[in-house]
Amino acid sequence: MKYVDEFRQPEKAQALLNEIEKLSLNYPLKIMEVCGGHTHSIFKYGIEEILPQNIELIHGPGCPVCVMPRGRLDDAIYISQQPNVIFTTFGDTMRVPGSTTSLLQAKAIGSDIRMVYSPLDSLKIAKENPNKQVVFFALGFETTAPSTAFTILQAATENIHNFSMFSNHVLVIPALKALLDNPDLQLDGFVGPGHVSMVIGTEPYEFIAQKYGKPIVISGFEPLDILQSIWMLLQQISENRCEVENQYNRLVQPLGNTVALKAMNQVFEVRDNFEWRGLGEIPNSGLKIRPEYAQFDAEVKFILPNRKIADNKACQCGEILKGVLKPWQCKVFGTACTPENPIGTCMVSSEGACAAYYKYGRFSQIGKQNITESSKVTA
Repeated sequence: MKYVDEFRQPEKAQALLNEIEKLSLNYPLKIMEVCGGHTHSIFKYGIEEILPQNIELIHGPGCPVCVMPRGRLDDAIYISQQPNVIFTTFGDTMRVPGSTTSLLQAKAIGSDIRMVYSPLDSLKIAKENPNKQVVFFALGFETTAPSTAFTILQAATENIHNFSMFSNHVLVIPALKALLDNPDLQLDGFVGPGHVSMVIGTEPYEFIAQKYGKPIVISGFEPLDILQSIWMLLQQISENRCEVENQYNRLVQPLGNTVALKAMNQVFEVRDNFEWRGLGEIPNSGLKIRPEYAQFDAEVKFILPNRKIADNKACQCGEILKGVLKPWQCKVFGTACTPENPIGTCMVSSEGACAAYYKYGRFSQIGKQNITESSKVTA
């Protein structure tokens, strides 16, 4: 396939791997891939298994469904259960467990919950059902926030009164700051999120290099993208450099997408605090709808429980999202917790680390070692 196959060529992958091995230092290196999309690519193509043994990839909190706290899920379920409400959401949130139930279970007992592919689909449903209140479950990083903003602007232009958003958008930069301030997590560099960076650009990451002295390389999602990004990080480390580099320059620009950023700034303002699963309250890390667009804000239209709910004691999603634990170190991983019966969010979303480990058979450290011994370059 044009524009894809050239990023999956085995001979180029082997050449990059050879260069990585030349640069590989004689001490352990921990590199965090921030985005859940990178995590799945790493396991799909067997990248972790072909890297030198001293390079450990740490999986970050870049899965928007995974970082959603149970209390906010309970709020979403509460909205869906109100009279004359059609609640719309992306498919990967349907099975995420709240404190007592999920959206899928709420749908089974009578709530009108519909899966959509975009917030514009939700707006269309509102037009088709003028006597219902239609609510869209808006979540995600800066990648998806522009589509939410543009949809609200469209609803305002068309004066659609029965449409609103339950905003749970979060920001990647405050989360990275929280990780870097965590004394339990010592990192040597970052593979930066490609999709988020398409919107915000590369400049917001400068603090990572300047304040914390860590290199970061913004990466694409194909196997050669990730291998090249790791090679670029190792070059920086071996040369004692700390910079923001852009491997994904075919799509990511230094200033990002100015049109998308303008729409976001017009519709949203930053929350003082927002709770993240595993990371707790992070200042200035969430987006809420501005008062000028309050008619489209579900938190204004509905009186929500707004409770903080502790995670299931058996689930260690929080530690996995912080990069402190690997999924196979969770006692319920692959046994009580599976994609069909998830206890935590990391097993639900297509970007979740536990889902990646489960799908690609990484159930234990022993299993990983066996895979490593028999691996070849599969990219």
